[in-house]
Amino acid sequence: MNFLFAWRYFKSKKSTNAINIIAWVTVAAMAVGTAAIVIVLSIFNGFEDLVKSLYSSFYPDIRISASQQKVMLLDSATIRKISLLKDVEAISMIVEENVHLQNGDYRTNAVVMGVDDAFSKVSGVAQKVDHGKYETGTAETPALVLGSGIESALSLLSDRAVTPVTAYLPKKGAEATANPLDAISTINLQPSGSFSIQQDFDNKYVITNIDVIKEMLGYKPAEFTSAAIKLKDPSSEKAVILQLKQLLGNNYLVENRYQQNRSLFAVMQMEKWAIYGILCLILIIAAFNMIGALTMLVLEKEQDIQILQAMGAGKQFVRKIFLTEGVLLAFAGTIIGIILALIFCYLQVTFKLIPLQGSFIIDYYPVQISIIDILLVIATVFVIALLASWIPSVKAARRSISLRAQ
Repeated sequence: MNFLFAWRYFKSKKSTNAINIIAWVTVAAMAVGTAAIVIVLSIFNGFEDLVKSLYSSFYPDIRISASQQKVMLLDSATIRKISLLKDVEAISMIVEENVHLQNGDYRTNAVVMGVDDAFSKVSGVAQKVDHGKYETGTAETPALVLGSGIESALSLLSDRAVTPVTAYLPKKGAEATANPLDAISTINLQPSGSFSIQQDFDNKYVITNIDVIKEMLGYKPAEFTSAAIKLKDPSSEKAVILQLKQLLGNNYLVENRYQQNRSLFAVMQMEKWAIYGILCLILIIAAFNMIGALTMLVLEKEQDIQILQAMGAGKQFVRKIFLTEGVLLAFAGTIIGIILALIFCYLQVTFKLIPLQGSFIIDYYPVQISIIDILLVIATVFVIALLASWIPSVKAARRSISLRAQ
């Protein structure tokens, strides 16, 4: 019943034109605030999906490493047990180490990844090679795949014949000697191609054959720095991680893709919700207009209130009418705002209305609409509307107007 009264007040023309104006200003402000929040959250979702796709091209679904030290022991029998797990598609063994690279007068530092043949199955690096080809070679003739930033630093052209790159690596467990060079292994690696994924990877990593790196570092056959796993079905991630922890024990760290980049995703989420909180101020400002509109409506509907009271309506019923009226104002603005946001997002994806300045992997702001974000915005508007409507509705319920013959 209170909804019917509120709906009648909402759609009827008020006797005082200022009330109509304030009411529609409230709806417009709610619409603008709702649209702004949905659009900004969608843009953050778009960037998050983009970053995840870039990082998923390099990082595997699951990574195994030692929990307390750099090198882990993983014998062939354990590796085979892991590969035979129901939801494991492939496993690749990796050895990582800092390396100094030299090409004539050009020098740079990098991180070299010694990988086996299965690495192309667990990682998308092979699909991101834009010069030359993905080829790590063999133990006898090792090849080098470089990040595009490292390639530029060494002044290489990987799509044609070039001279080998000299790699300097520290020997594992090398004792201090009078000649520091005795603790360093040196090898020539033939560049085969370069990949371009994201600046963090392009300027840091080079990839070569694992047997060469293990020999240079003096690693034993069962010694590795990590293992990368590709899943048949990403939804089985939790089950596989649990199986791996049971199989390997507490001395190993098993991480999914999010945990491998925990700090990055945490910062992205913090930025997203900080912006959400700031944009909610727009809705709070709109709520002040709502308080004014409802207060004036209460004054206008004094006669209605006294009639309802004379008919036996209690204070709670009167209060609910004006609370519902506030929710209707906010709901109208919310629906309009969501429609505007959806239209904008569609136009942005289709026509790329707002370009992205600077050199980036894409030239426009990406958007990704999330139904969870929309529901969150609706809930936020509902709470703000209730709080803003509370004061006018309580005043309406407390009004004591006596009926007198005119």
